[in-house]
Amino acid sequence: MSECLHVSELPRPEPAPLSDTCRECVAAGTHPVQLRLCLACGHVGCCDSSQLKHATAHFEETGHPVMRSFECAESWRWCFVDGSIV
Repeated sequence: MSECLHVSELPRPEPAPLSDTCRECVAAGTHPVQLRLCLACGHVGCCDSSQLKHATAHFEETGHPVMRSFECAESWRWCFVDGSIV
């Protein structure tokens, strides 16, 4: 695990989740495998093991760099820019 510059730029406290599931998967009729929470805006998207990879798509569309797992008992964070757990 490493620290990156993007973590210090995150809002405090972290944003509230905008939903309890991946809305894009619901709209597309697909099933999210694992959920991820954008720590810049609260968007909830599915992970890269899901068919449509909405968390990564959100990063590509917005540039919001850091997300964390939105699964119970998981608290790890990932920086898309640095490509590492932070």
